[in-house]
Amino acid sequence: MADLVLTAERRDELAALLDDEHRLRDEYPKVAEYLDMAPQLRGTGDDSVDAAFDLRFVHHVTGGIEHSVNPYWDIVAPSVSESQGRRVVNGGRPEGSPRLAYAQMILQATYAYAIPSPETVGWIAQFCAGRQVVELGAGRAYWAAQLAAAGLAVEAYDSEPPDRIENVSFPSAAGQRDIWHHVDDLAEFSRRAVRGADCVLFLCWPPGWGNTMASQALSEFERSGGERLIFIGEPRGGKTGDDAFFDGLSTAWRLESQDERYVSWWNLDDTAQGWVRK
Repeated sequence: MADLVLTAERRDELAALLDDEHRLRDEYPKVAEYLDMAPQLRGTGDDSVDAAFDLRFVHHVTGGIEHSVNPYWDIVAPSVSESQGRRVVNGGRPEGSPRLAYAQMILQATYAYAIPSPETVGWIAQFCAGRQVVELGAGRAYWAAQLAAAGLAVEAYDSEPPDRIENVSFPSAAGQRDIWHHVDDLAEFSRRAVRGADCVLFLCWPPGWGNTMASQALSEFERSGGERLIFIGEPRGGKTGDDAFFDGLSTAWRLESQDERYVSWWNLDDTAQGWVRK
């Protein structure tokens, strides 16, 4: 990917923002936090690479959707490398860096835990084959927005829609969007006339650590006649899903497709998988 090219007007806008510390902290506190901390952390070892990442970070996080329909991807894409057969955001270093890990934490809270590359969005569209997508645990619904932009019909639900309820995983902050696509709560989902065979259930980083959300969603989808599932997350024993969820997959479902071009952070083991009912 080519280096970021900014118009003279945009460069002037960013220069004015960065020159006014009080304004930066008031309007974009997360950007201010990153710029305070990043220079104190070890980066890639190449100052030009680190500076280019910082410029993309500042430009896109402060630019919203005015400058990109997928700012998350545009920030991290030049930092993607091939490592052990996987595409990972590591800044060209197999072990990543503390500086990149700090950016990761902010970007995940700002957008989503998983990275929606254009290739993965295309893979999902192919797997869905025209069916509607129902996403549970959508968070800010950043993935829902990317899928909708690709032409899919998407409904997004979360127990704590970040634009209405405090969500500890996706806290509100000045200068960032609470949601990227409309998010309904679970009460609204329960009133939805679900016909599972007509839609694809999308679970992107469902909570782990014994939380039963993933297995409950799978069971309810099965009862509604659901036949196709997209799961983005880590394997059993990782940070996503509960044991009952993985038991349910192995018992009643078959892995039909896995996105070989999926992009993860270097310190995570998540994959994108498409499952069909046996």
